[in-house]
Amino acid sequence: MIDKPLLAGVMILLTLSLVMSYSLSTYTVLHFNFEDVHFFMRQSMAIFIGFTSMIILSKLNPDRWFSRVGLLLFVLFFILMIAMQFLPSSLVKAVGGAKRWISVGPMSIAPVEFFKVGFIFFLAWSFARKLLDKEKMGFLEEIRAYAPYLFVFLIAVVIIAVFQKDLGQVVVLGATLMVLFLFVGSSKKFFFSIVSLVFAAFIGLIFFAPHRMARIKSWWGTVQDSILSILPFESMEGLRIATGKEPYQISNSLNAIHNGGIWGEGLGNGQFKLGYLSEVHTDFILAGITEELGFLGLALVTITILFIVFRIFKIAAKVKNPMYYLFSIGVGLLIAFAFILNSYGISGITPIKGIAVPFLSYGGSHIWASCIAIGMVLMISKKVPRNSEGRII
Repeated sequence: MIDKPLLAGVMILLTLSLVMSYSLSTYTVLHFNFEDVHFFMRQSMAIFIGFTSMIILSKLNPDRWFSRVGLLLFVLFFILMIAMQFLPSSLVKAVGGAKRWISVGPMSIAPVEFFKVGFIFFLAWSFARKLLDKEKMGFLEEIRAYAPYLFVFLIAVVIIAVFQKDLGQVVVLGATLMVLFLFVGSSKKFFFSIVSLVFAAFIGLIFFAPHRMARIKSWWGTVQDSILSILPFESMEGLRIATGKEPYQISNSLNAIHNGGIWGEGLGNGQFKLGYLSEVHTDFILAGITEELGFLGLALVTITILFIVFRIFKIAAKVKNPMYYLFSIGVGLLIAFAFILNSYGISGITPIKGIAVPFLSYGGSHIWASCIAIGMVLMISKKVPRNSEGRII
């Protein structure tokens, strides 16, 4: 029996995504002279494909199909991410010089969304085979043991952060990898050494990319007063920079959230979607939901996301196969980190990363990939012991 509460949580968010893709896309539809239901129909197709894939995967026998599906995702989309840098422009959609989407007929697929799921499988599969049964290792032995995974991650960083200019996805993958290192028993010394190395590389990727530096400076200009005011050191005032106007996206996002209040303006009655927030149905969907459905709507989304992550972790805690355990943990972390990064970005706490809200933001690739990940977790959930009423023991 699959985990029905997890399935129900995902269905709630997918349904809300469908409703909001119609409500929040008003300005974009008018601006580009699309049909009223343009984004609604495209999101409906993505959700249909994703939901169908999720149900099909949930019906499969994990002992036979789990590794095959996971390995296919990892190998196929790793190859596609590399190959797409050399494909002609007729097959690859580029934005700002970054090739992120492969055109397949009327659809565009972002391989990185599927690669994330495959990468989590690769880590779970390999960790379960090589590291979980090992006794305590010395620092140098740990470096040798974890080096292959760091090498694969480094290749992914180059492809995603450098060629695709998508640092947000690297942050999500890197954070998930670091936590999984803890779950397979890495020492604190090794863990903090790797975290320090990753942080240094992260800073380097920012400093050597002018567009990222501009984004960091823009963000710092919006938060410097509140941060520096609580620091008692006068020398810290040297960190203050001259700023112009507050970035319009963050400013309008915060205004949209404030405008929603407790109860919201009502479905379809949001004002900031009318050109003030560009394509609010994508990365800024939480701001759009909050304006139209209020704090209660945002609370519903947050509680549902937390519930989904909780059910995934509960499945992980009860399943006996270490590969299933690690994969479930990884999927839960991917969802949690993506939600945190997006919500922090739209509220100005951190710079905007361009990360989609799982199961909510408009976009076929991330919806489909997220549903595949949940489908694999539902496949695993059939291995969890349950009582006569179907509840996890």
